Amino acid sequence: MPVFKTPFNGYSVKFSPFYEHRLAVATSQNFGILGNGRLHVLDLSPSPSPQPISQLTSFDTADGVYDLAWSESHDSLLVAAVADGSVKLYDLALPPTSNPIRSLHEHSREVQSADYNPVRRDSFLTSSWDDTVKLWTTDRPASVRTFKEHAYCVYSAVWNPRHADVFASASGDCTLRVWDVREPGSTMIIAAHESEILSCDWNKYDDCSIATASVDKSIKVWDVRNFRVPVSVLNGHGYAVRKVKFSPHRRSLMVSCSYDMTVCLWDYMVEDALVGRYDHHTEFAVGVDMSVLVEGLLASTGWDELVYVWQHGTDPRAP
Repeated sequence: MPVFKTPFNGYSVKFSPFYEHRLAVATSQNFGILGNGRLHVLDLSPSPSPQPISQLTSFDTADGVYDLAWSESHDSLLVAAVADGSVKLYDLALPPTSNPIRSLHEHSREVQSADYNPVRRDSFLTSSWDDTVKLWTTDRPASVRTFKEHAYCVYSAVWNPRHADVFASASGDCTLRVWDVREPGSTMIIAAHESEILSCDWNKYDDCSIATASVDKSIKVWDVRNFRVPVSVLNGHGYAVRKVKFSPHRRSLMVSCSYDMTVCLWDYMVEDALVGRYDHHTEFAVGVDMSVLVEGLLASTGWDELVYVWQHGTDPRAP
């Protein structure tokens, strides 16, 4: 299976929504504490080859890159969430000297996440350690709106897959909030965990279902119509769960990665929910994604400076 070595520590990995062979990786030097960053764009070779994964291009930043998002409207556009508080836009169709095409400086602390609107396709969210979420459009040099209710770092903000104006945010203040950009404040507050919430994601087949991942080692699935108790609680990770992501192909399937160095696959609708565990990383596993174009294709990255791409059910380390 393809493996790519990055010079810096991996932070996030995302498959392109346009090309089944393309993915991007956000990396940070010195575990993101101090130093530079680099955004890699990688291509998988279509047939068995000596080099199953190659770098199309890369972009250097003065600070670590914590997350990235592919545009849903332009196949060459990427958004990067940077540790200096900036949000940078890159266009693969332009030479590296012309990039970034935009650098947006509004967040006062590290930008932890970026998510592109899959419905409207002209806007994206960023969340930051400055306790805010910001809404941007690609054609405006300033944010459209800032959402400030969380009492601590906002680690994740993700759009609802069906409703163009609805998003959710997960914070170190132990709450999940649901927002409608047409409303003045959040429309829902869920005290989802007793520890920091590091990630959240909407179910792609049920726009009322959302998952949260926490420092408490658990993943919880919630129904926003009745959120007094979670629909499901998934235990199996040994340390904090860094990311959770619903499958774009199967309603009840999700993938997670953790500081326990593993990537886990879950089916939250069955009793034995843990359906796969991969322990190929030798440091914190902090980035994971599932391809929307190739069912069962997974990618992960971690602080061991490696990016793995593999088909579920196979060994990520197999040659």
